[in-house]
Amino acid sequence: MTPQLIKHGLDELAARDPDVDNIIRQIGYPPPRERPPGFATLVNIIAGQQVSSAAATAIRDRLYSVVNPLVPDKLLAADNEVLRATGLSGRKIEYAKGLAEQICNGQLDLDCLAEKSDADVVKILTSVRGLGRWSAEIYLLFSLKRTDVWPAEDLAISEALRELKSLNLRPNREQSESLVEHWRPWRGVAALLLWYYYSQKD
Repeated sequence: MTPQLIKHGLDELAARDPDVDNIIRQIGYPPPRERPPGFATLVNIIAGQQVSSAAATAIRDRLYSVVNPLVPDKLLAADNEVLRATGLSGRKIEYAKGLAEQICNGQLDLDCLAEKSDADVVKILTSVRGLGRWSAEIYLLFSLKRTDVWPAEDLAISEALRELKSLNLRPNREQSESLVEHWRPWRGVAALLLWYYYSQKD
């Protein structure tokens, strides 16, 4: 998503939701968050599951130092102990190599995802062990640049939405989706804003 598209989408949301307008006035527009589509990005998403952004970045950097380029056949050839030394858990190594195997044997075609609907991309990616709905939604947002994806179970998004809407508790997926239904077709752009808002609080 370009800065121009992000601004356009958020300006539309600000016109219909004063809470969005208020955040934009406080912190401005969020920068784009993009990752190239493909295997390496999905491995990085797996590596970043349930760890801080700083830890995920450190793991990614160490991983690229031992598997470069980060492509399926090279990852499959890498020794598990070498991969574990990058900070990847045994389970995440298993997931990443399973993903690599599916690509190498033709079971999974990542190139076709750009032509699929959001729902179909989620269905395809979540059929891969280690890739849940959050992972699929992050890939849709950052790599396929879809503007209406809402990662409702992301911790930062949930906390930012709780504050934005003055809730006592973080909303669950159903509550979150209901709260932002009127943000269609710009929920993905709004997610960028809430991540940016959350990051400014650190």
